[in-house]
Amino acid sequence: MRYPISIQNLIDYFSKLPTVGPKTAERYVFYLLKQHPEDLQKFAQAIAELKEKTTVCQTCLSIAETNPCSICSDTKRNHSVICLIADTRDMLAIEATKQYNGLYFILGGVINTIDGIKPEQLNIKIFLDRLKSGLVKEIILALNPDLEGETTSMYIAKLLKPFKIKITRLAKGLPMGADLEYADEITLSNALKYRNEM
Repeated sequence: MRYPISIQNLIDYFSKLPTVGPKTAERYVFYLLKQHPEDLQKFAQAIAELKEKTTVCQTCLSIAETNPCSICSDTKRNHSVICLIADTRDMLAIEATKQYNGLYFILGGVINTIDGIKPEQLNIKIFLDRLKSGLVKEIILALNPDLEGETTSMYIAKLLKPFKIKITRLAKGLPMGADLEYADEITLSNALKYRNEM
């Protein structure tokens, strides 16, 4: 026996989502079948509005409700510092700390030779064009501390040398509450290397 076409179509769409296989997609569909029609209508409307009510900020390339976004248009922020990040979710994580008052630039990912993501596929050229104004005094490289993030950071740092701009990066080391005995050698090495004066 096969599922009705409306069920199968929805299973197929859910299966296209990252980390969602056919069985998980099937569970999602049968969960939705048990929901009130009004809730399903709101769910469908939220999906439909996803593209209608969002845009890309032409300054930082983040997903936002307005162009320019609320961060780029905020005159109280420090426009001479740019935090370079991979995607909008990273920006939200940094904003949640309430410790950063500069601007952002969304790179659109990181260099990943295994997945075939090359520098040309990222927003690097747009970023370098933005720096030509001469207003930026510091770039904070805030990419994940993994192989791809490190590779991308080194590549960009090399490209930034001619601009004579201060280049910093997020500190590395032990997270709060960590046990030294369980920390890996690289994390411990970074904790020692990037130690702070008290």
